[in-house]
Amino acid sequence: MATEMKQGWRLACGCAVLACLAACKPDGPSARPDSTKAEASPLPAATTDAGVAAVPRAAKKTVLFLGTSLTAGLGLEPEQAYPMLIQRMIDSAGLAYRVVNAGVSGETSSGLLRRVDWLLRQKLAVVVIETGANDGLRGVPVDAMRANLRQIIRRIRSAQPDVAIALIQMEAMPNMGRSYADAFRAAFPALSREENVHLLPFLLDGVAGDRDLNQADGIHPNDEGERIVARNVWGALKPLLR
Repeated sequence: MATEMKQGWRLACGCAVLACLAACKPDGPSARPDSTKAEASPLPAATTDAGVAAVPRAAKKTVLFLGTSLTAGLGLEPEQAYPMLIQRMIDSAGLAYRVVNAGVSGETSSGLLRRVDWLLRQKLAVVVIETGANDGLRGVPVDAMRANLRQIIRRIRSAQPDVAIALIQMEAMPNMGRSYADAFRAAFPALSREENVHLLPFLLDGVAGDRDLNQADGIHPNDEGERIVARNVWGALKPLLR
């Protein structure tokens, strides 16, 4: 999978694309307003549990998604971003959780580290971390990215010891060379073992490099691609919510 993914991303990795993504500026420590309405969707899921729909919003536990433009849903409507698709899956599975999408376009691991304390002011049940894509594009040393991720994880745990933490596997594009890409890939499972957090599959598995599943920039999933991304995350996230 990794070899095919690299080949696909190499096709999408022109200089103009890299400059466009790297130039995106974080919007500051803000989270996109979350949506908890169950909408009709062709995504495969169980029949909606009427009992869950009646659960007061305040009684639902919170799942916080931290991430880059890939989590924010750049180029899509808010309800099309994969965290909001996962909200539909949560509702259909009869689980009493609400999703908060705190993705910020252009953010690096150091940017997430700077704002994570602000995001931890709310009571959380699960935190899903997606970052590193912009670090890879900018050639941030892998050790620096891993150190940032470690601090993020430890700050979350320090603030809320009972929270479940999931780290999404990310891959570097091949523009920085194979040795960098290999070290980048290895950083995520190593860190998940060291910090005892759940490792989720590569976010863009089955989507990266496929022109039919991405927007014109070749990097951000379109609506169809986003549904695959949601399934990638949901398969590993669902057991944590149960």
